[in-house]
Amino acid sequence: MKDLFNEQVENLAASHFLVLYWAAQAEDRKTRYNITNLFDDLKAAAITRTKQSAVAVIESLAALRFVTVKGEGNRRNLYITPYGARALERLVLLNRFQSRKSVFLEGTRP
Repeated sequence: MKDLFNEQVENLAASHFLVLYWAAQAEDRKTRYNITNLFDDLKAAAITRTKQSAVAVIESLAALRFVTVKGEGNRRNLYITPYGARALERLVLLNRFQSRKSVFLEGTRP
């Protein structure tokens, strides 16, 4: 199972890394981070131009059990799971991707 986990993590893209990174930051700040916030952040980072692409990234991470999506009120909020935290840690140690600031979490506009 360890080999499978490593293989899954090593095949993640920059967009997956950023979702994990921003979801972890939001939880650390005790802030709810939802799909719209993620889409705005990915768009500001010039990673995607469509909400469909952002949802596809979330769904792939949810299938791997790296994030959980919870409907809370009229929002679908993202939460990193313990597996997602381990995946994020591994990606950071591999130094494959560069972190980027979240427009939502930093309270800035591009």
